[in-house]
Amino acid sequence: MEGLPPQALAHVAAYFQALSEPTRLQILNLLRSGERSVGEIAQLCGYTSANVSRHLAFLTRQGLVERESRGTSGYCRIADESVYALCDLVCGHVGRQAFARSARSTARTPPRKT
Repeated sequence: MEGLPPQALAHVAAYFQALSEPTRLQILNLLRSGERSVGEIAQLCGYTSANVSRHLAFLTRQGLVERESRGTSGYCRIADESVYALCDLVCGHVGRQAFARSARSTARTPPRKT
């Protein structure tokens, strides 16, 4: 981030905003295995196609997803594979923090008296 002008930092913030919503993360995770139709993504997520389309539009504007129309269906694929390295790094960190919190909590819990 060092040396980036304010306008570039705004783009970085928008990129992270795209990753700040659980539904969008779920969509990205589904696209990890390959291209999917909007209807298929909606069905797998348990949301309406309209809701998924709104999230896909946001991800497309940030350059994370590419969308293509074929007949009456829209198909999506990942446009920037590097998002997975970032997500895996953050998820690993969050997982380690949760494990550490759980271990500390367990260590402080006094044994039950019987």
